[in-house]
Amino acid sequence: MFQKSLHHRGSAGRVRRWVLLFIAAAAIAGIAAVLSIRTPNSATGTTALAPPSSARATPPPTSAGATQRPTAASPPLDAAPVPAGEPSTLDFRHLAAAAARAVYTWDTRTATYSQTYGRLRNWWHVLPDGSNPLTVFATQFEATGTNAAAYASLTGSQGYRTARLLNSSCDSQLAQYVQHPPPWAGMHVCTETLAVTEHATSGTNNYTAPVSVVVNCPPAATAPANRCDMVAFYAAADRIVY
Repeated sequence: MFQKSLHHRGSAGRVRRWVLLFIAAAAIAGIAAVLSIRTPNSATGTTALAPPSSARATPPPTSAGATQRPTAASPPLDAAPVPAGEPSTLDFRHLAAAAARAVYTWDTRTATYSQTYGRLRNWWHVLPDGSNPLTVFATQFEATGTNAAAYASLTGSQGYRTARLLNSSCDSQLAQYVQHPPPWAGMHVCTETLAVTEHATSGTNNYTAPVSVVVNCPPAATAPANRCDMVAFYAAADRIVY
């Protein structure tokens, strides 16, 4: 009985050893199979790895409706090119003074009425809400004493007009600005007093003239990112801001 038990135990031990040997052989065969997938490089003897799958190399597609946001390094976009002669500046006082002089400056010897009118009209930037239409520009331009008929009569006498700045008052220096502040930050008002001289073959005429200029600058959402715009001027006596 005891011998049978030993014989049984010996048989069981041999089975366990065989199973372990079988598992080891299977593992070795598996490793060999994996290694066989890697192809040797005939020139160098090194092993060349399989290339990555196309799914991994291809970036995920973007949806047709997705929009690409600009990065922080993107330059600010300008609303429109700067008109000829208009300063590109963030100094609203400088722009207001230049605009006031432009309003009262023309020369029949070098430009037609349409050219003079169009040059100044290009400085007038209409706001998105339409609160400063070009009809106002037309009215205020004629309030300077210039219209098509007068310009034509001065053309024959080689007329031209010049203007220089005498005085400037802006924003808090104007009582009406303080009483009725602009609707948003970045909008400024300057009233410029000019010394105007009209020249013609018959002689000269000197006088002073006030003109109020409205300038729109950053941080106003309606202004260009890197400069100010003239959005209005007033030459009529009842529209001057004091």
